Amino acid sequence: MVAVVELTEGPGTSAVYARAALGLLRRGGGTTLPDVELVRRGVTVDRSHLARYDRVCGLRLTDALPATYPHILAFPLAMRLMSAADFPLPMIGLVHVANRITVRRAIDAGSRLDLAVRAVDLRDHPRGRQFDMVATASVDGAEVWRGVSTYLRISSASTTKGDRPAGPAPDQADGAVWRLPARIGTDYAAVSGDRNPIHTSRLGARLFGFPRPIAHGMWTKARCLAALEGRLPEAYSVEVAFKQPILLPSTVRFTSSPSDTGWEFRVDSKRPHLTGTIA
Repeated sequence: MVAVVELTEGPGTSAVYARAALGLLRRGGGTTLPDVELVRRGVTVDRSHLARYDRVCGLRLTDALPATYPHILAFPLAMRLMSAADFPLPMIGLVHVANRITVRRAIDAGSRLDLAVRAVDLRDHPRGRQFDMVATASVDGAEVWRGVSTYLRISSASTTKGDRPAGPAPDQADGAVWRLPARIGTDYAAVSGDRNPIHTSRLGARLFGFPRPIAHGMWTKARCLAALEGRLPEAYSVEVAFKQPILLPSTVRFTSSPSDTGWEFRVDSKRPHLTGTIA
């Protein structure tokens, strides 16, 4: 039986990161995810915040929420769940490896959203252990949006090699070169609440094996959808796999091409950074 915990206000992400840092001191290694769903009802959108988010991600300013924006609203709930004492894996060090979003209909920025977040399907992976964080947004009792984020905890015993270099872009693909400044990490952290130091601090990035800060995966996904604005229907699913991280600053290439079900797209440089499909 899932225990439903209703919150009357959103948890502060700074406090959650502090608690997560303390969580690194515990051994973890549990075998089950907490059977709990965190819920926050009647969430409204701050239009000035939405405008800042759109600008950081290169999205148009409209009254319809971008597909990735409800992820931002639900993220503090996910952080609270992952930083809890009974969560089997330490939150800091988790790698966001995939994300799937389903938009069931356009969501007006004036809607009152009921958000729910739950962790499911803890399972083995060749490089460690992974699980899915499922978030939903509902309006008047009807689900209008669902996001599934897959997180991986890499084991120190893992010997799996990284992704191979990307092959040549498809002949029919549309392409664009993006020059990403270092501030992308801090700008996105400010609007998303995801202040993981691997995105905002050279020292923090080095602690986790990166020579300099890396771009947020969900910023990259949002930027890809911005490049496809005007060509997407009101209802669709968009799934991405996060490959090699994008070091900041950096220059990358975005390519997209039509498919039988919608679109295929990717971001790469010498190696693949993100691959995605839209249906």
